[in-house]
Amino acid sequence: MIRARCHPKLRALLPAPVPAAGALPDWVKSMPSEVAAPTLGGAAVRTFKHCPPMIDALALGVLIPLATDITVAGGEMSWDWDPPILDDALISRAPLGLHVPEQATGAPLRLATNAVVKFMNFWTLEVPEGWSLLFTHPLNREDLPFRSLSGVVDCDHFRDGYVHFPALWTDPAFEGVLPRGTPVAQVIAIPRGVQALDVGHMTEDEVARNREMQRALSEERGVYRRNFRHSGKVGNAR
Repeated sequence: MIRARCHPKLRALLPAPVPAAGALPDWVKSMPSEVAAPTLGGAAVRTFKHCPPMIDALALGVLIPLATDITVAGGEMSWDWDPPILDDALISRAPLGLHVPEQATGAPLRLATNAVVKFMNFWTLEVPEGWSLLFTHPLNREDLPFRSLSGVVDCDHFRDGYVHFPALWTDPAFEGVLPRGTPVAQVIAIPRGVQALDVGHMTEDEVARNREMQRALSEERGVYRRNFRHSGKVGNAR
């Protein structure tokens, strides 16, 4: 379980983190199930709406929402937000910060603007002993005009501080409002420790099983969803 807490004076002001499974983007829900493919002579093909791995990635973990509306106009970002002054907490009152471009020196990051923005997070996050949190850009969310950078924090121990989210602004043509509640980071709990890896070749039995699996996948629909996907996961976002 991920435990999220904010200052009591901010509780009524902030949009709360949400399980990603309950906040699938509208474009997934509105996608058609099948479309005609001119490259295949007009034959009907199923869309990504029928791709369980893609949907399950969207539904994984927890989403941290943007604290307030951010207006982007003329290359500048602004907001109309006046949270209370917290005398008992050293916390930013701004929902957005900046990293100067020099901080990205040597990293292969393509900056569409002259700086890296930083979405401020007002929630402390805690996981059980032995677990860490992976913070990353909301998975498969290429519709967002930014790309949050990924990081891992040992939030079983670092549970009383705030983890903020640096992000590349990837759409220099974006003008308008990035609304309050926009997911700015996806948070996934992971067990801490070195991941073991065993590399080798298939046995004869594994080759046979692999061949049968490839045959089933090519001849039948929904093989993975029916036989291998955990029953508790979200559906096809109809």
